[in-house]
Amino acid sequence: MFPVGGAIDMQLIYPWIDSAGNFPLKNNWFLVEINHKLIKHLVIGFFVIILLSWIASFKFDQLKAFKWQLGYLFWVSVLSTVLIGLLKSHSAHACPWSMTESTAFGYVWDFSATQGHCFPGGHASTGFSLLTGFFVFRKSNPKIAYFFLCLGLVLGFITGWGQMMRGAHFLSHNLWTGWIIYTFNLLVYRIFYNKFRTAIQ
Repeated sequence: MFPVGGAIDMQLIYPWIDSAGNFPLKNNWFLVEINHKLIKHLVIGFFVIILLSWIASFKFDQLKAFKWQLGYLFWVSVLSTVLIGLLKSHSAHACPWSMTESTAFGYVWDFSATQGHCFPGGHASTGFSLLTGFFVFRKSNPKIAYFFLCLGLVLGFITGWGQMMRGAHFLSHNLWTGWIIYTFNLLVYRIFYNKFRTAIQ
């Protein structure tokens, strides 16, 4: 569906490589501190609040009506990122910055590189994990549902693109991350749909 190292991957990765095969933006402050660290910490902070709210819903009447939604949003989002992490940890795909070799005439790509653990895109899952909110609110509050859908897609692509600029991933790595997380959410929602519909009524 999204071929790794295909023509589109290569066309979009070339602007970020210098003549020696290095990625000059690998340690860029903005891409490392803002795109990679800050966004991740903000999303983690959001889910910590959701977790604490879910725990509080067992005690406080004001939150009991939202218990199922809060729990679903937290656990399915976390499980989707765990799934990406597991797939990544068993992957033989190398990162682009580990696949270029300098030569006397510039650089060449080494697609046999097996340093691995670079597919699918782990950081993009931070943003795409918010897609769970779309499924949580699609029936009860479509406006909030589409807010989560747009936010998840935007953050997923922004964080993924930043990693591509650094040489950490190809575009396909991040597209697969988004597709896997969406499919995982769809399957979980289908399995628990009746339970979820009853809980929010």
